[in-house]
Amino acid sequence: MTSRVEKLFKDNYTFLCLVSFAIVKDRDVAKDIVQDFFVSFWNKRESISITTSFASYARKSVKNLSLLYLEKEKKEKRVRNDLDSDNFSTQPASEKSSKNNKLYDLLNQMPDKRKEIFISFVVDGKSYSEIAESKGVSKNTVKTQMKRAYAFLRSHKKEDFI
Repeated sequence: MTSRVEKLFKDNYTFLCLVSFAIVKDRDVAKDIVQDFFVSFWNKRESISITTSFASYARKSVKNLSLLYLEKEKKEKRVRNDLDSDNFSTQPASEKSSKNNKLYDLLNQMPDKRKEIFISFVVDGKSYSEIAESKGVSKNTVKTQMKRAYAFLRSHKKEDFI
C-alpha cells in the first residue's frame, strides 16, 4: 500500500502544486496544501472511496483546500484590519479599555466549555470541525454552543459595548 501511495504522490505532486498555486499565488503555501492533502489522504486511505480517477479526486480536493485557505486568510486579514482600526480610532483609551473589560467580563460569564469554543472560533479562526475534533465533541455540539454564545452576547448588546 505504501508504494502505491508513494507512486500517486510522485505522479501527481507537481500537477497538484500547480493547481493550488493557480489559486493561492504562493509557491510555499501551494506546496503545504498539497502536502496536507497527501497526509490527510494517507490517514483516511482505508475509508476513502474514489469513484473517479485519483487525479480528478486529488485535483478537486486540492482546489477546495486552496479555496478554504484563501477564505481563512481573508478572515484573518479582516480581523487584523479591525484590530488595527480599533487601535487608531478616535475613542479615548479609557473608553476602549472599559469596553474591553466589559467584553471580557461577559466572556467570563459564559460556561468554560462555551467560552473555549467561542474563542477557538472567533480568535483562533478554527472551523467547527477542527474545534469538535480538538475538544472531543460533535460538530453539532460546537454549533449549538456557538449559537448560545452569540445569543448571550446579543442579549447584552443593549448595553452598547460590543
